[in-house]
Amino acid sequence: MLRNLHIKNLALIREMDVDFAKGLNILTGETGAGKSIIIDSITLALGGKMSREMIREQAPFALVELLFEVENPKIEKQLEAQDIFLEDGVLLISRKIMDGRSVSKINGETCTVAQVRSVASLLLDIHGQHEHQTLLQEDAQLNILDEYGKEKIAPAKRETAAAYEAYAAVRRELAATEMDESQRLRQVELLEYEIQEIEDAALQPGEDEDLERQYRKLTNSKKIAESLQQVHGQTGYENGQGAGDQIGMALHALNGVLEYDEELSPLASVLTDVDSMLNDFNRELSAYLSELTFSAEEFAEVENRLDTLNHLKSKYGKSLDAVLEYKAQRQEELQALYDYETSREKMNQKCKYLEEELKVSAHKLTVLRKSYGTRFETKVKEQLEDLNFLHVDFALDFSEKEAYTENGIDHLCFMISTNPGEARRPLNKVVSGGELSRIMLAIKTLLAELDETETLIFDEIDTGISGRTAQKVSEKMALTGHHHQVLCITHLPQIAAMADVHYAIEKKVVNGETITSIEPLNEDEITKELARMLGGTQITQRTLESAREMKEMAAEQKNTRVK
Repeated sequence: MLRNLHIKNLALIREMDVDFAKGLNILTGETGAGKSIIIDSITLALGGKMSREMIREQAPFALVELLFEVENPKIEKQLEAQDIFLEDGVLLISRKIMDGRSVSKINGETCTVAQVRSVASLLLDIHGQHEHQTLLQEDAQLNILDEYGKEKIAPAKRETAAAYEAYAAVRRELAATEMDESQRLRQVELLEYEIQEIEDAALQPGEDEDLERQYRKLTNSKKIAESLQQVHGQTGYENGQGAGDQIGMALHALNGVLEYDEELSPLASVLTDVDSMLNDFNRELSAYLSELTFSAEEFAEVENRLDTLNHLKSKYGKSLDAVLEYKAQRQEELQALYDYETSREKMNQKCKYLEEELKVSAHKLTVLRKSYGTRFETKVKEQLEDLNFLHVDFALDFSEKEAYTENGIDHLCFMISTNPGEARRPLNKVVSGGELSRIMLAIKTLLAELDETETLIFDEIDTGISGRTAQKVSEKMALTGHHHQVLCITHLPQIAAMADVHYAIEKKVVNGETITSIEPLNEDEITKELARMLGGTQITQRTLESAREMKEMAAEQKNTRVK
């Protein structure tokens, strides 16, 4: 459950720290006191949309922190599956909003908004003032049923989605390869030309690199010959000035004094090796020079071959390997075009097979939905009767869409009649705003019981209701609060009287600055707040007595019906 809410520098809130309790937590306050800021801040911490204007004026940042106490082992396991681990049984979600950016954290570790939303979906469910309008959308109605039966429906949906993707992929392939005979012949002609052009070149892997080396050598053969002649003379033994001549004379001089000092022998040995290596080098260099020739015919052949290879690389790939790979691909395409009719027939057969697989999966999904739908109708009707729909008739109307989708072929419409003798009609054709709020409350309560959501938040779920209906809604809220932690912003005293803990939200001016605060109320303060809600600004002794009586009746109601 949500144990603590900490807000700093958000809208009219300078700093606020609220501890919530188990059961039904009621939040009330005058219009404009900032009740919506409380829910907005929670939504914001859980990845909701943000803007710079939300930061309190002249503040450098805004901060919202939510401290959850997790007692349900199933939820703890689901969190661990997302690599989220509790610390002393609690989990802290925070979001710091700065100019143009924000940082979200879970237990102090930075995370993405998507991660926060995924974790939040396990911990609480928020019903905002306008969310019940989604109930009028038929896609949302199907999703609600799927959520109700998710234990078995979810795997069937995944199976159907996989079957649809396989079927759709073949359909896309068929569409991509569809062509008339003239198109096929033109494509065949093009592929045959490209393949033949590459084959005529008789490419050898790495051939271009060898030719480029030859080309560089032939192009620079004169420069190579001149340089090597110079090197041969500088290292040779022929003109008395070469290195060979100089080393030979040095070796002769060193050998002439060896008999006088034995320690010179190693030096003489080294110089002898140098003379030998230089002699070998000079001999090999001479042989290279004797073979170095320039052939205009050879040069032309190399140049022409390189032009051919570079032309192919410019058309079909950056390297000869890429050109050869291109040829292999085009050969496959050409063979497919040769076998076009056979290939299309195979694809059509595969498409029909996958379509049958999709039909089977979608039918299985439909059967599951209808099976859960029967139970869902009964449960929703029970919930609605608890909310003062005395003559309600609720049913699900299944029909088929025009084509299969990844979500099957089912089209679902919630049908309802709220008056005796009236035929059921689509939800969006019948209900008022207040009725829609109660229907959403009924569904939220039903789903919460199934998925064991610990915390439910309702922002003015009581819109458009009063009198006996308001009393019924209050009883439902109290009953829900017995099994879940409920945070409820309300303007109805009947609901507020059912509170296990009652908080007042108030807007004040402190030192010329407007701030919003929230405080838990004691028994006397609760009575005064209920009196305000009953009688407006004029709180009389009679309204105080009515408030006390309402609180006492609510306590009696909770003791007899809720527990």
